[in-house]
Amino acid sequence: MDEKLRDRLVELLRRASTDLPADVEAALVKARASEEPGSSSRGIFDNILLNVELARKASTPICQDTGSILFEVRIPRGFDDRVMREALLAAATTATKSYYLRPNAVDSLTGKNSGSNVGIHSPVVHLETWDDDSVQVRVLLKGGGSENVSTQFRLPDSSLQAGRDLKGVRKLVLKAVYDAQGKGCSPGVIGVAIGGDRMSGYQFAKEQLFRKIGQRSDNPDVAKLETELVTDLNTLGIGPMGLGGKTTVLDVFIGAQHRHPATYFVTVAYMCWACRRRTMTIRKDEVTYD
Repeated sequence: MDEKLRDRLVELLRRASTDLPADVEAALVKARASEEPGSSSRGIFDNILLNVELARKASTPICQDTGSILFEVRIPRGFDDRVMREALLAAATTATKSYYLRPNAVDSLTGKNSGSNVGIHSPVVHLETWDDDSVQVRVLLKGGGSENVSTQFRLPDSSLQAGRDLKGVRKLVLKAVYDAQGKGCSPGVIGVAIGGDRMSGYQFAKEQLFRKIGQRSDNPDVAKLETELVTDLNTLGIGPMGLGGKTTVLDVFIGAQHRHPATYFVTVAYMCWACRRRTMTIRKDEVTYD
């Protein structure tokens, strides 16, 4: 067991669970300012921001549902991936015992909780080798409520008169957020994957959630759609926690991948306002967290 690596990963999980990223917090502050003084929506944002502050000061989870753990890992050539996987599982166990994480890994057949966040495909680990000499570990903690309102569509969709183009994608994202109606703890951060198969669609949609608020797609047409959707979705009036208001989403991130000619999936990964993501980079034994 590489104990130093494990301890660094525990710190990564602690930061993800207890300290909201600065860009997400800034978006919440901006959203609060857009709501009417004395309104229920502004009051909700007041409570959210107070919760963020208290969690950071006390190093306690931002939400009681610390979510399912998704690790995206990049290692240099020659790094033993077995060492990394062992450290990731040990870190999840230690972070759970330290109360940074709630035990959320339940056997689907018996209903028994593992008590450690470790089980079959828990945590989820995507690991790849890259040419850089550093180790990069990104973690996303995704709550169960937001996962329940994530969804996947097929285009064309005759019921929405949506074709296999960006106009069709727009209609599906609008439907997904409208159908959620605040469930999943709005305002949400929306990750969208165009294309792929059913499995890669969900994976790629969640990858979009690692982007920072305001970070637009490199494709100008997709970037334009992202901006338009933020405006459109925030006119729905759903608001924070579905109780009405001007802010239904904090941002929308869209990625496109190749697909089979016979399929056109659009996958929507809905993330709650507590968009808990962190990145750890180790280079020449120096570690940084973002």
